[in-house]
Amino acid sequence: MEQRSQWGTRAGFILAAVGSAVGLGNIWRFPYVAYENGGGAFFIPYLFALLTAGIPILILEFTMGHKYRGSAPLSFFRLGGKKAEWLGWWAIFVSFVISTYYAVIIAWAMKYTIYSFDQAWGDDTAGFLFGTVLELGDVPGQAGGLVAGVAIPLLLVWVITLGILFAGVKKGIELANKIFIPTLVVIFLIVVIRAVTLDGALLGLDAFFKPNFEQLSNPKVWVAAYGHIFFSLSIAFAIMITYSSYLPKKSDITNNAFITGFANSAFELLAGIGVFSALGFMAASQGVAVSDVASAGVGLAFVVFPQIISEFPGMNGLFGVLFFLSLTLAGLTSLISICETYVAGFSEKFGITRNKAVAFGVGLAAVISFLFATNGGLYFLDVADYFINQFGIAAIGLIEVVAIAWFFKKLPELQDHANAVSDIRLGAWWQICLKFITPLVLGYMMFGLLKLNLLKQHTKNGEVIGNYEGYSDIFILNFGWMVAAGVIILGFIFTAMKWNKNTDVDAYQHADGE
Repeated sequence: MEQRSQWGTRAGFILAAVGSAVGLGNIWRFPYVAYENGGGAFFIPYLFALLTAGIPILILEFTMGHKYRGSAPLSFFRLGGKKAEWLGWWAIFVSFVISTYYAVIIAWAMKYTIYSFDQAWGDDTAGFLFGTVLELGDVPGQAGGLVAGVAIPLLLVWVITLGILFAGVKKGIELANKIFIPTLVVIFLIVVIRAVTLDGALLGLDAFFKPNFEQLSNPKVWVAAYGHIFFSLSIAFAIMITYSSYLPKKSDITNNAFITGFANSAFELLAGIGVFSALGFMAASQGVAVSDVASAGVGLAFVVFPQIISEFPGMNGLFGVLFFLSLTLAGLTSLISICETYVAGFSEKFGITRNKAVAFGVGLAAVISFLFATNGGLYFLDVADYFINQFGIAAIGLIEVVAIAWFFKKLPELQDHANAVSDIRLGAWWQICLKFITPLVLGYMMFGLLKLNLLKQHTKNGEVIGNYEGYSDIFILNFGWMVAAGVIILGFIFTAMKWNKNTDVDAYQHADGE
């Protein structure tokens, strides 16, 4: 078995953790979530969620990785044996699924970086995306043929990712994040500075920051805050446990968690300012309200923003290149962290070298990802993303905190470990958050999601559409529920397998002594 890798510097670990947390969702999801849930008032439940769920779970996972010195499955095994190991595998297979379609979105961003030079999307940006770029088919659930225009940049995404992962933790992941994260921040700062100087920017910022305090009495707003924090920080799908397992003995766990959490939130705030300044410009130039142009996700990034770039008063190409390059960099740092979870897991479980784990695990993910580069790829991506996020990450988080806090009763032991190496000492607040607040909120979220989907209560523009996005029962069952259930089944299968004899599952001292 290879000697366990370690980060070269504390800054390297923090940049990698921040790189994992800062992804596409920070740019295209957070601004709209905040706007839709009370504007400036949303920052109250957002901050509360960060301090009572986000950072406490970050500390929990940082501590687990640091103490038990393993991938998510190995760390959970060392925490509670076979009964706990399956949680680690469940999280790893959720990460595996996410990596297969996340890479495709990065490929779109790469492609749009090139399109930005001459605004190749023309006047009909929606038609360009769905017709020219994605060559989207008419029937959800039918793959059709491979779209070469997506497959080629997708191949490039995987070449970059494989190259970084083959290079290892210190010379690959750490070095890449030391380059990508500062570059991302500089590029996005330029984007934001340009956006806030546009005519109409104040209109957008007013819409983003104007507080609607009445929304604070709405439970859905608080759930939205917790939900976003949860998905934004890369917690509960094996990443932070894996990354922290590479920390040396003398590592300030609690401080690292606060830095990571607040750095992620700072970037989200920056993204909100940039996005809504641009949306304000677009609304002013078209003579409509900000609400008429505000959107999130794929629509914001690849339909609305190209429209904004085309209407720019000057230097359209440069702004477009910088915006889509920032999406590409944010996506790559997250994809690398997602892939590292199963690279570490496979390597330890089966006693294979890191390079073999990269070649097998990431290679398999790359092959599967080309399903999302077909004519029906967007439909598959949409359903997989919805079900794996809602019934993967949220469910893992709920079961993880309940199992550790109530079933295995490991919080006092983990708290002692964190306090032994950290400047900021954990008190009763940490255990209260993980024992009561987080399980209650996540339980409420899961109940609402199950009710919404099992009873087919989805609506669109006020009209009941049944299944998510109105997709057919067969498609939702075969590619929604089956994907969500499949990762759980694979978790049990891999848990049932024996650990390789070269993996000392009972020893978790640091290389330099505990």
